[in-house]
Amino acid sequence: MTYGAIVTSIRTPDASGQVADIALGFDSLPGYLGASPYFGAIVGRYANRIAAGRFTLDGVEYHLAQNNGPNSLHGGVRGFDKVLWSAEPFENDSAMGVKLRYESADGEEGYPGALTVQVTYTLNEANELIVEYEASTTKATPLNLSQHTYWNLHGEGRGDILDHVLQLNASAFTPVDSTLIPTGKIAPVAGTPFDFRQSAAVGARIDGPDEQLRFGRGYDHNWVLDRQGQGTLALAARLQDPQSGRVLEVRTTEPGIQFYSGNFLDGTIKGKGGHVYAHRTGLCLETQHFPDSPNHSNFPSTILRPGARYQSRTVFAFSTRRS
Repeated sequence: MTYGAIVTSIRTPDASGQVADIALGFDSLPGYLGASPYFGAIVGRYANRIAAGRFTLDGVEYHLAQNNGPNSLHGGVRGFDKVLWSAEPFENDSAMGVKLRYESADGEEGYPGALTVQVTYTLNEANELIVEYEASTTKATPLNLSQHTYWNLHGEGRGDILDHVLQLNASAFTPVDSTLIPTGKIAPVAGTPFDFRQSAAVGARIDGPDEQLRFGRGYDHNWVLDRQGQGTLALAARLQDPQSGRVLEVRTTEPGIQFYSGNFLDGTIKGKGGHVYAHRTGLCLETQHFPDSPNHSNFPSTILRPGARYQSRTVFAFSTRRS
């Protein structure tokens, strides 16, 4: 959809060939205009949270909307998920897709610089959905773009995701405070409920007696990906549904991934076909730079400057595996 650059539906077969839509969302535009928790959207100018809605860049303090408690989330009140993008479809011998473009004005939602953004969605014959991001700016600005699909490999509206088996290629994560802002530490996952280096069911440890789980009401954290070479495409996550056999692999050039286990879904949203999206009926795997990076000098920089080009790539690869 040109509104929010939203992916509205992803239909894939299970191990028996039965096709289902595995992306949460709505049947028509009015649902997305209402209380949508970023279903399927591109989020920005800064994906995830910025503490207290403020940052200092080149000696100037900037103030953002505080739309998530005391913090700024996903670009503010009218982030990239709530704007109209232009669209140009394309097709070649092995793939098809759409190029979406948006011009973000200098000062929009408090961010400096006129920003030109292009997001390209490509679906190829290898059953991959490729998301490519490009951007340029007229002034130095923080930039962190991500794709915010909620996944349920059973099929949307078909129960929770607690039995999904997840592997994250990450030896560390960024702990948060009670408002879900990173403390600045990069902590090892070893010996914690955040260790998904070996595949584990999402629900196996989600309600354990852990302060970080209490802060997030489950998983809502950034993992620091293990990777060799900055900007290279590397495996970040592998998600499998033991019931259907569906498998989703996520590869990215980004340094982090936010695993969000749908903790704030509470049954108040009716999605496709009138399905009620209850607690933990979808999960997100948001490839990204780290939350609140403009306020943490030890995190990889998210500052884009004039003359430079922002480039990022994430691949969602779909397959099946019989148990």
